[in-house]
Amino acid sequence: MPGPALLAAKAAMLLSDEQTRKRIGYAVAAVFVPLVLVVAFLLSLLSGTTQHNNAVVDLVFNGGPVPTTMSAEYTAQVYAMQDCLEVLDNAVAEVNSQMESGTLDGAMVKATFFSLCFGGENPHLSGSEACAFADCFVRYETRTCTVENGTDPDTGETVYTEEIYTVAIALDLGTAHENLAAAGYSVTEDLEANARAVYDRIAYGADGDYTGEIEYGGARMTELDVSQFTDPNTKNAKDLVAYVTHAWESGWGYVWGTFGQTLTKSLFESKLRQYPEGVGNYADFIRSNWLGGRTADCVGLIKGYGWLDVDTLTIRYGTNGMPDIGADAMYRNAKVKGSIDTIPEVPGLAVWHSGHIGVYIGNGQVIEAMGTKYGVVKTQLSQRSWTAWLEIPYVSYD
Repeated sequence: MPGPALLAAKAAMLLSDEQTRKRIGYAVAAVFVPLVLVVAFLLSLLSGTTQHNNAVVDLVFNGGPVPTTMSAEYTAQVYAMQDCLEVLDNAVAEVNSQMESGTLDGAMVKATFFSLCFGGENPHLSGSEACAFADCFVRYETRTCTVENGTDPDTGETVYTEEIYTVAIALDLGTAHENLAAAGYSVTEDLEANARAVYDRIAYGADGDYTGEIEYGGARMTELDVSQFTDPNTKNAKDLVAYVTHAWESGWGYVWGTFGQTLTKSLFESKLRQYPEGVGNYADFIRSNWLGGRTADCVGLIKGYGWLDVDTLTIRYGTNGMPDIGADAMYRNAKVKGSIDTIPEVPGLAVWHSGHIGVYIGNGQVIEAMGTKYGVVKTQLSQRSWTAWLEIPYVSYD
């Protein structure tokens, strides 16, 4: 996280630079001009200590009560940034609706926006501005598909037509940063490091180096086991618990974009190409620890259960009515949910904070695909930064 010198430099930059940020293709320009900001005010609010800055990140991304000691001006900044991130969530969801495989990493989009823009006075982000920002992280490709279009009344033959559609494809961070720079955002090495630190904290809960109680599973196994399922013909909360417990006991690893497959060399290479940052930055660790075993990312652990065919013991992408969505979209889509302090004792509920999701298995314990360096682990509900619980859509809680 940035110290006082970096914050002062950033504040000075904001004071002297009033740029209109534009993104070609939108009728409304993506304008984000910071208002007048006093360097001494920023330094008095942001002490520069790691603990203080981490507390700010937790508050902005995960919510919670605002300390009574926080000034009205700073409180307004926190709330304004929370509003911006909510709008960004919607923009990322729109992008993800146009992706054929994988998802845009909304946590990284928001961490980058936070690092770029927090420190301005009461930032604001419209829907079109949020779409322009999210679009910096993807490219769009026009494709065609053949669809049935009725029957020829004369011949009785099926009529096929070609349809054109647009697909969003996630970019590597380097290209995304180039797009942001072209749109008028000042992307520096310090900002990139800060965004990574923010991302690690909101994705993993403690700067990517969680020190709370962790229970690791057993030796790595690739066999799937449904012998503990209560009703294999449905997708239900009890069997979800049995599934994630089996994943934990089998020592599953974590690789971004996977959902319970065995990590073969070809799959690993595919994920390296698809996620050159999220996977590529940990390539050596993955090769040494997870290659050859089953892996999942946080929401992939849940989707893998949804896509499990119990008859063939295979995980078939996009099946059984569960869409390929991210952790935040899963939370947004939930009809039944609440703040974490109201969680009922119902094993199989999901627990969530921005960018991350796990499965509550009862008795104050959670099984989660925690991160590349952890894999699928068991943690204590009270020791993590969960902000909400939810009934997972497409899973029965009867």
